Amino acid sequence: MTTRIPASRPDPDRVLVDIADYVLDYRIDSRAAFETARYCLIDALGCALEALDYAACSRLLGPVVAGTEVPHGACVPGTDHRLDPVRAAFNIGTMIRWLDFNDTWLAAEWGHPSDNLGGILATADWLSRTRVAQGEAPLLMRQVLEAMVKAYEIQGILALENSFNRVGLDHVVLVKVATAAVCTWLLGGDRGHIINAVSQAFVDGQPLRSYRHAPNTGSRKSWAAGDATARGVFLALLSRQGEMGYPAVLTAPGWGFYDVLFRGQTFRLPRAYGSYVIENILFKISFPAEFHAQTAVECALELHPQVAGRWEAIERVFIRTHESALRIIDKRGPLHNPADRDHCLQYMVAVALLRGRLTAADYEDDVAADPRIDLLRARMVVSEEPRFSADYLDPGKRSIANALQVFFADGGRTPEVTVEYPLGHCRRRAEGIPVLVDKFMTNLARRFPAAQQARIQESSRDVGQLGGMAVNAYLDQYVP
Repeated sequence: MTTRIPASRPDPDRVLVDIADYVLDYRIDSRAAFETARYCLIDALGCALEALDYAACSRLLGPVVAGTEVPHGACVPGTDHRLDPVRAAFNIGTMIRWLDFNDTWLAAEWGHPSDNLGGILATADWLSRTRVAQGEAPLLMRQVLEAMVKAYEIQGILALENSFNRVGLDHVVLVKVATAAVCTWLLGGDRGHIINAVSQAFVDGQPLRSYRHAPNTGSRKSWAAGDATARGVFLALLSRQGEMGYPAVLTAPGWGFYDVLFRGQTFRLPRAYGSYVIENILFKISFPAEFHAQTAVECALELHPQVAGRWEAIERVFIRTHESALRIIDKRGPLHNPADRDHCLQYMVAVALLRGRLTAADYEDDVAADPRIDLLRARMVVSEEPRFSADYLDPGKRSIANALQVFFADGGRTPEVTVEYPLGHCRRRAEGIPVLVDKFMTNLARRFPAAQQARIQESSRDVGQLGGMAVNAYLDQYVP
């Protein structure tokens, strides 16, 4: 007996339709959403500028072929590159993500929705410059902010109860999906174009998490988002040009995403698309540290004055944490490169205890060569605290808790320090925003003279002023 192949194409999967309808029809009326999008934008651009200080990042930037000239090419902030929108998306997305210092969404799947800005900014800037050259009106930054809100929402809602890491896939698959959807919209695509683009994103080969975990941890984890957002732009362009899609890409028996890559599970989507994700986004403000370690580093800095001069007398360091931290950043043994170190809970805590700081430079080889770090790592005991794991998943809390206590060989001990919500969590938003703005201003000063910094700050200071600027005019301010 043979299985009859269906003679007609099915209607598009509901997941594809819902994304397209949301992108086209949802009207954002939340002032908080737009205001938070503005903070996300300036913080991400600041992170991108800081990343240029690192040769491992900057060597990846520019055109694929040196000397390539692109008419009306998109600006890569902090550089003199003018690139096609796909390559520009890779450049910008890589810069934003390089230092693990951009915003974060923690749910069943973790991710960094500002990764989508690579594709959004590249597409919007290239379109704006092309339109101006043709005597037409450019896109406005308001459209960029709207695309951000919707990209954040698509990525975040898909992540709430669907764990891609548990099936071995990396979270940047959601960057590709979200970028494809909103960039198709920016390109003027209709409902069918968006459905086709999103289906293309799901039918693609998907990234494995092997580059984020021992024994393979490496720098691809820092450019994977650039790759994903660039791919999203590419698929948006293809779809906008009329390339067909694949309506049952998720549900096709045997051949669809669910059966091939998701162990037969279907996506669970607990809430409708709106502006929930960006309104509750987590900002990395204090440390360029994998987000599950942010509160642990806060604890270590609080204890630093009590242990700085006594590190040799430390017998044990006890860390109580949540299950996700154990799964991602609990590492023992040799650490081979900066990417390995910035995803090691013990390394980050050791540096903070010993040095009273944790900066991007502290992951480099010269700092890692300090023998005290590995000696202290060996004295650490990491365990799960069930309450922390429960509160991490509680939609009313979404805490990212860690507790730290140091024991000395003479029988003395420090108090146990617990931090449940890191600076940058929505529960600490009022405390965190002034620090975020200071972080942005510090990063502007890395690249631009005072007058240029002042112009950028003035144009970015509120949603009304920012939203009314042409995309190309805003990004021209970031050219050295």
